[in-house]
Amino acid sequence: MKIRLVNNGVFTVEEDIQAALVPPIEGFYWIDADVEDLAVLQPLFGLHELAVEDSLTEEEQRPKIEVHDGHYFIVINSIRFDDEEIFLRALNIFLGRHYIITVTKQKINELRAVKPLLLEHEVNRPDRFLYHIVDLVVDNYFVVGDRIDARIEKLEEDILMHTKKSHLEEIIGLRGEILWLKKVLGPQKEVIAALNKRDLKLIDDQLQKYFHDIYENAVKIAEAFETYRDLMSNLREAYQSSLAARANEIMRVFTALTTIFMPLTFLTGIYGMNFDYIPGLNSPGGSLVLLAFMLILGFGMFYIFRKKDWL
Repeated sequence: MKIRLVNNGVFTVEEDIQAALVPPIEGFYWIDADVEDLAVLQPLFGLHELAVEDSLTEEEQRPKIEVHDGHYFIVINSIRFDDEEIFLRALNIFLGRHYIITVTKQKINELRAVKPLLLEHEVNRPDRFLYHIVDLVVDNYFVVGDRIDARIEKLEEDILMHTKKSHLEEIIGLRGEILWLKKVLGPQKEVIAALNKRDLKLIDDQLQKYFHDIYENAVKIAEAFETYRDLMSNLREAYQSSLAARANEIMRVFTALTTIFMPLTFLTGIYGMNFDYIPGLNSPGGSLVLLAFMLILGFGMFYIFRKKDWL
């Protein structure tokens, strides 16, 4: 657990948690905690027991905002994408009048990225801290969306160049991740809408227009992932079409080869019959003539098929 006094974006580390119980003359306290620290923080700051329970037990929480006496409990999901699987990391936020407590089970990069922003904008209130951290989380969805878009384009190119069975597994896996993520984007959009429109006394009214900008970005993200879902469906259809075209190509080659060997098989069948007299059978050069005729016939048919683009 790290306790920082933030005054105009400048950090001062505090060692004693008791200091954060008293509102500072200027600035606010930012307490960056792990879930295990909630056992200490709950009685000191009067955190609601249900909010604490959700933070401790829920691995993947639904984004939400809860209003409690003296503080708000806000859950938003940070996103990561490693080209194979999408990961969501719950960021639990307790917002008070003179403090903000961030609680995570895993490390979240946005908490590190927010530090220079606090200094740049000389942040002096916990609600403005909340704005910047939510803005960073939402912006990161655009980054992940661009990577998903690039992954879809690469899959499409690979399928068109050379279709493999592994492509279908990638399509199904990525489409499932996108559908799962779409279910999360709806509640997260609702949370940001509440920060934008709802009457929340711990958030300055002037900040609402800034949260409105974040809400518009959240709507764009939801629309983008709707598009990705449609693209994945089109990609699966392209995979099936590519497989069908490849099967037709193979069957066409086999059919052409069978047609070429059919007359050759007919000739060898005749000369393999057990008759006393077959033209050229007893001739010294008969076998060579027959072989030459078969070669000319085979290559002639092959040439005709190639010219007609059947092979």
